[in-house]
Amino acid sequence: MNYQHNRQDPEEERLVEKIIDTKRVSKVVKGGRNFSFTAIVVVGDKEGNVGVGNGKANEIVDAIRKAKEKAVKNMFHVSIVKGTVPHEIVARFGASRVMIKPASPGTGVIAGGTTRAIFEAAGIENILCKSLGSNTPTNVVKATIIGLKSMRTIADVARLRNKTIAQLTGQEEK
Repeated sequence: MNYQHNRQDPEEERLVEKIIDTKRVSKVVKGGRNFSFTAIVVVGDKEGNVGVGNGKANEIVDAIRKAKEKAVKNMFHVSIVKGTVPHEIVARFGASRVMIKPASPGTGVIAGGTTRAIFEAAGIENILCKSLGSNTPTNVVKATIIGLKSMRTIADVARLRNKTIAQLTGQEEK
C-alpha cells in the first residue's frame, strides 16, 4: 500500500499568514557574538478566528515556521458585528496602549502596520485603531490581542448574566 502523506490539512490551507516583524538578535559569548532570529507571525481565517505566535531560531525560515505553528495553536475567536468590532476599547500591555474603535461600513482598516495585519487576518473590514505609548511590535501585538479578547457583543453579555437582550437594554415591558 502506498500512502501519500498530506503535509497540510484543509483547515490550515485556508489560513492567511502575515509576518509582522523579524529581528536579528545576538548573544555575546566568550568567542564573540552568536546571532539568531526572532519572528512574529499572525494567522487568521478571515472569519473571526486569529492567532499570533513568536518564534526564535538560528535561521529566519525556521523562526517564521515556529512562529506560524505557535500562532495556529494560539488561535481564538474575535466578536465581529457587521464587519467591525462591537464597541470601543483601550487595551494596554507594558507601556503600549492600543485604542480600538468600531467604524461605519466603507471606512476600511485604518490602523498601523502591526495592528493592521491582525485585523485583516481576523476578517475585520471596518475599524479605527491608534497605537499610543510604546511602539515595540511585540507589546503592540499583545495589547491588540488583549483588546480583541476582551470584546463582548450584547448577546455575550446577556448570556453571561442569564438575561435576555431585551432585559439588558431595558426594552422589556413590565
